[in-house]
Amino acid sequence: MVVVFVLAALLVVGVLVTANWYVWRRLFRDTTRAPGPVRRIGAAVIAGGWVLTVGALVAERAGAPFWLQRVLAWPGFLWLALSLYLLLAVLAGEIVRPLLRRYLERRAAALQARTPARATTGVEPSASPAAADERIPAGTAPPKTSDTPDAPDAPKTSDAPDAPDTPSSRTTDTTEGADGSDAGAASPLARPSRRLFVSRVVAGAAAAAAVGTVGHGTYGVLSGPKVKRVTVPLARLPRAAHGFRIAVVSDIHLGPVLGRGFAQRVVDTINSTQPDLVAVVGDLVDGSVKDLGPAAAPLSQLKARHGAYFVTGNHEYFSGAEQWVAEVRRLGLLPLENARTELPHFDLAGVNDVAGEDEGQGPDYARALGDRDRSRACVLLAHQPVQIHDAVDHGVDLQLSGHTHGGQLWPGNLIAGAANPTVAGLERYGDTQLYVSRGAGAWGPPTRVGAPSDITVIELASRKA
Repeated sequence: MVVVFVLAALLVVGVLVTANWYVWRRLFRDTTRAPGPVRRIGAAVIAGGWVLTVGALVAERAGAPFWLQRVLAWPGFLWLALSLYLLLAVLAGEIVRPLLRRYLERRAAALQARTPARATTGVEPSASPAAADERIPAGTAPPKTSDTPDAPDAPKTSDAPDAPDTPSSRTTDTTEGADGSDAGAASPLARPSRRLFVSRVVAGAAAAAAVGTVGHGTYGVLSGPKVKRVTVPLARLPRAAHGFRIAVVSDIHLGPVLGRGFAQRVVDTINSTQPDLVAVVGDLVDGSVKDLGPAAAPLSQLKARHGAYFVTGNHEYFSGAEQWVAEVRRLGLLPLENARTELPHFDLAGVNDVAGEDEGQGPDYARALGDRDRSRACVLLAHQPVQIHDAVDHGVDLQLSGHTHGGQLWPGNLIAGAANPTVAGLERYGDTQLYVSRGAGAWGPPTRVGAPSDITVIELASRKA
């Protein structure tokens, strides 16, 4: 088992090193003529970015001083996102590169074909023969001007020696490019070569696309989640509960990047929907109560007619789950630790995250659901979508989850889809429905691409209404 782990780790390191060498080559080596400061700076930027990324990850998990976590988190996590999109943009550039070179070669060939015609006739290639005849009538000499002396009848022979054949005195039709190709003198890309020009254009476009993508995705996270509204019909929901609104928020991920200001925006957005109940379905924090207690304080402002409820996510078990359960209770939320509460028209249950199994605090469905009245509708809060199969076995009507972030950074949705039954949205599993929120915050890079953050208002609908 240890050997397999070591081999897997070496494979991952090898892939990362190869990918970063490829990015360095396309962005820095291929855009310069020779080794120099630009290539050295590029290597330092890429290597330094990964040092900051690893430092940010280690500092967070090791519980380093919070000020150090904050110093490392912003540049380290943003580099993680930027390096991904630099790689994708450079790969996309491989499609553009040959097309651009072919276009430039054809343009240069067309310019070369027109240049000899102008040099031989003194007339633009597009000019007609009649136009040439009008300029110089046949059998006559060119007209004289007052500023032009008469031309001698016979050429004079100069006694001066021939001018030396130097590069500055020679006139050639072609100039050899830096890539060894024979670029026409009329070509605007004789220096630098077409190959170098194309490399610079593609590299510049790739860098701009990557920076723009990460910048837009980061702005989307920092500006706060948007509200989604989804109607979910439940067969056993009584008519009196028709239109009951549950505000579902997951994966806020308060930490060294997203702090108190972000928490306040989330709370204000939830309160603006005027929900009947608030469900916080895990991954609230990335850090200890000591460091993040002040950041989580705005949660005490949550307002809902039937209260706000909380279940643990896997990141709570990295951050001291017992302390956070006590803290959210102090803030006015009601933790559901493998427990159930009977609301006026349906049951609300919650189970711990599967990550708690290592601490003897894993999900216990029998305790939360075993003795309930199955004639009543039941809504289950469970952080991870993979818990849906146990929910089906226990006759749950609707499970509310998060965890996936919708993939967070495209194409991360493909990886999330391979590990979870549902990445985002509403799906049905037998008689049980599963809704997965993309989450309000972000883990690692405060960036989302192709997976916008959300707070979802679930409106329950009775089929008896």
